Amino acid sequence: MAIAETQSLQTYLPVLVQIILGISVPAIILIASHVFGQRAKGNYIKDKAYECGLPMEGKPHPRFAVKFYVTAMLFILFDIEVVFLVPWALVYREFLAAGIAITAATAVFLGVLVLGLVYEFKRGALEWEK
Repeated sequence: MAIAETQSLQTYLPVLVQIILGISVPAIILIASHVFGQRAKGNYIKDKAYECGLPMEGKPHPRFAVKFYVTAMLFILFDIEVVFLVPWALVYREFLAAGIAITAATAVFLGVLVLGLVYEFKRGALEWEK
């Protein structure tokens, strides 16, 4: 009976090590950040803003044009839609072998994607200079 319990404990030992590491590493990082970070008030060097060795000029957070955000959102949108096509490409042969037609569903998906892209072109969202 003692041998079975020892083997059982050895089975769970890696899980215990992972739990201990998962709790201790973030705790150590947070403690080190609190001790050595900018929260250590009164230290002139740590309290001073640093930007490539030069004093900061201008506003700390400049305003960006909306076209940057629109371009980023469109990139994310179309990138995610392409990611949805990867599983389809991986299982296409299996569906064909099983006699399941998924080409029509994918064509509808791509059709909606193309319609959205055409709409963005017509609205001028992809024109950088306006």
